Amino acid sequence: MFITPAYAQAGAPAPDPLMTFLPFILIFIIMYFLLIRPQQKRLKEHRAMIDALKRGDRVVSAGGMIGKVTAVGPAETDEVTVEIADGVKATFVKSTITAVLSKTEPAKTK
Repeated sequence: MFITPAYAQAGAPAPDPLMTFLPFILIFIIMYFLLIRPQQKRLKEHRAMIDALKRGDRVVSAGGMIGKVTAVGPAETDEVTVEIADGVKATFVKSTITAVLSKTEPAKTK
């Protein structure tokens, strides 16, 4: 006449483990293509810009200082000297250079 609780609870089959984790997998894939991959691309472009710095380039630092590169230190020191006004030179870490406004052309050899 009455159904025991044991019979009432044995109803739904166990969900497929793949279907359980599928939303998390899809969210990670979307996050990768919308956030991680573009950030890696920007970092790679910034690194290439920093490696291409040379004397005479006009640059902008992270603090907004605009100046002309007067000396590029060796790779192990990671420093660049920038002239921000006539006779005023400042030393910056290369990674704080955010943009190159104008590049100098290499001197032509005869």
